[in-house]
Amino acid sequence: MNRFLIGLLSAAALIACTPQQTPEEARIEANLTQKSETERLNVWFEEKFEQQLLFSPIQQTLLGRKTAYDQIDDFSLESIDRQLEWQLASAAELKDKFNYDVLTSDAKISYDLWLFMAERAERNAKFRSQTYALHQHNGLQSFFPTFLINTHKVDTAADMEAYILRIDGVARALGQLLNRAKENADAGTRPPRFAYEGVITQSTNIISGAPFDEDEEAAPSALYADMLGKVSALEDSGEIDAVRAEALRHASAKALTELLQPAYTDIIEWFESDIGNTDAQAQGASALPNGEAYYDHRLWVNTTTDLTANEIHEIGLSEVARIRDEMDAVKHELDFDGTLAEFFTYIREDDQFYFSNDDAGAQDYVDTAAAHIEKLKERLPDFFGILPKADLEVRRVEPFRERPGAAQHYRAGTPDGSRPGIYYAHLSDMRAMPIPTLEVIAYHEGLPGHHMQISIAQELEGIPAFRTQARFTVYSEGWGLYSESLAKEMGGYQNLVSDFGRLTTEIWRAIRLVVDTGMHAKGWSEEQAQQYFYDNSPVPETAVKSEVRRYLVNPGQATAYKIGMLKILELREKAKTALGDQYSNAGFHDVVLGGGAVPLHILEQRVDQWVISIRSAE
Repeated sequence: MNRFLIGLLSAAALIACTPQQTPEEARIEANLTQKSETERLNVWFEEKFEQQLLFSPIQQTLLGRKTAYDQIDDFSLESIDRQLEWQLASAAELKDKFNYDVLTSDAKISYDLWLFMAERAERNAKFRSQTYALHQHNGLQSFFPTFLINTHKVDTAADMEAYILRIDGVARALGQLLNRAKENADAGTRPPRFAYEGVITQSTNIISGAPFDEDEEAAPSALYADMLGKVSALEDSGEIDAVRAEALRHASAKALTELLQPAYTDIIEWFESDIGNTDAQAQGASALPNGEAYYDHRLWVNTTTDLTANEIHEIGLSEVARIRDEMDAVKHELDFDGTLAEFFTYIREDDQFYFSNDDAGAQDYVDTAAAHIEKLKERLPDFFGILPKADLEVRRVEPFRERPGAAQHYRAGTPDGSRPGIYYAHLSDMRAMPIPTLEVIAYHEGLPGHHMQISIAQELEGIPAFRTQARFTVYSEGWGLYSESLAKEMGGYQNLVSDFGRLTTEIWRAIRLVVDTGMHAKGWSEEQAQQYFYDNSPVPETAVKSEVRRYLVNPGQATAYKIGMLKILELREKAKTALGDQYSNAGFHDVVLGGGAVPLHILEQRVDQWVISIRSAE
């Protein structure tokens, strides 16, 4: 009997009246006890959330706060140990101080979620030496400049001074991460050679241009350009005078050259010196020390299920076969005379399916994606009761971290909407960004996908704050992939080529199940994984190479999308069957999105509770 049912039975037992009470009096007393314990628990959660935030100045800034605004997180193992110790102590305190059986059903979800997150942190700690500290796919070496440029808001001179001080914090953090990379290398854990090359290239790009270059005519680097722009904005607004502005410009250049440049130079030099110790042929997680157990753990973290690598591999094979049949049907509707493999080549290579490979083509991509999102936005009220308040922007990735064929991604805005959510696209190689998949990716990253899900979570009221910020890949990416098919119900994909693009991204995620488990559990080579991709999708070669390399440095993450989508579809059909005419898409979507990100077993509890509540209202 699962914990949810035990809780229901316990609640029923509480309502049982004593000989001195009427049934109504017993019910009232039980409700008061439940309310009191739940309120006490929610106060505790708020206190713990604020305590946990103290560990992360970065997270405070991401939430739109200006607390610890001149600081960067401590990335040392000692700090991580302190955080884990705090988290495990909080879990023990939770179990000691609160009576689970008398909580409301939603409070029980919060309780279970806090314990699950503590368990995840404890299990993560066992595999630190298998985790890559720095790598080419959205690594922290590229995150820090992106964070400062896009997230550190400057409204006052004090904000700019905090920005400059944060450069010192970034330099320290980079040194800590480099130390961890060295320690892991000593333990036998090195990312693949291409990851070394990516780290070197990105780090070099970050410290190229003024004020790093000796050439006085050099254009400003991305970070320096941002700092100069923010100082000028203060001067233009009258916040500071010309003398103060010049002092801030000088301090900015000094912090970059004396603090940041040496930190990146150290990374570049060590990665260049150690690259010879990497294997020319990339290997999966199973080749690492204790690699098989590590990969099993990564599957658990990313799917929140106990599915094995073999089970996920088989699900992938089955889904690839099913989607290929649907793609073949679309090919016939388009009157293409040839095999599906030939149609893949046609979509992959024909010029009509690409914008021009220049800045103008990149802007066309951004504008077209924004237009698709704006059009679908009109249909949201027909499918959702809860709507996001935050705005959404489509942007090209900054040049210092832009990589040909790299995956588009979403960065959340602030809970108060003062900073919009951003859908980023890598557009340095437009031949890796085919038009047929443009529309579906815009829905996945924007609306009704990540922007919708994350913005709603951050804006939720009536649940503990920690739940509005919780992150579970299988939930968020499962929703993103589910939203791609939902968009068709909402009126998207008005031509067959775009609908074929939808199928392309769905089979892409099914291929991930096969390829990720193939490389990390079955000994597949990088080339074998790429070939499976080519054989079963029209995804461009550059994108395929980037994707496969992404999976290699982030084991298991790629399996979350399809597993999460399949679970959401399963729960939707389950709810439809149980409720019949009482079922509504808006009701289902609101219950899926209305509790924040959760593991799949807790998502199922929420849907079950919703079904029970609808039935009991008959």
